[in-house]
Amino acid sequence: MEELDLILESVNQDMDAAIKHLDHAFQKIRAGRASTAMVQDVMVEYYGAPTPINQVANVSVPDAMTISIQPWDKTAINAIEKAIINSNLGFAPSNNGENIILNVPPLTEERRRDLAKQAKAETEQTKIVVRNARQDGLKELKKLEGVSEDVIKGVEDEIQTLTDKYVKLCDEHLKVKEAEIMKV
Repeated sequence: MEELDLILESVNQDMDAAIKHLDHAFQKIRAGRASTAMVQDVMVEYYGAPTPINQVANVSVPDAMTISIQPWDKTAINAIEKAIINSNLGFAPSNNGENIILNVPPLTEERRRDLAKQAKAETEQTKIVVRNARQDGLKELKKLEGVSEDVIKGVEDEIQTLTDKYVKLCDEHLKVKEAEIMKV
């Protein structure tokens, strides 16, 4: 039954995409060390157009507590600095006319707990997406005609197995991220 395989494949792809999104969201939650992922979503107003920071500058991590941003066009340095301040990342950029330095402060215990809560919230959102993918798959199954109830029940079980697998994967990713955040 090609239609059944398509439904299962679609559900699997949606759930897989949800996990990839969770990983991307986790990259933005800092865990005490500097990372280029912390600023990757900063948009710089460059010649009147919002442009990702990595398209106007070289972003690097010279050490565990510093992010260095070196604009390719020196006239963009003020726009980059403004974009970082407006992004509410909690960094105070300093520039020397050539590049911008972001010092990543060590995390306080309270901030670590806040970041762990943020990670937990992202995980819950991902679980909702996974469950919605399950619902969509079950709805598609119900639309099918001329398929025996036994076959439909088997596919429903497969979809539930997939759902359980991806919810468990969400929890595993959260456990790893929380350990990373709470590690001093």
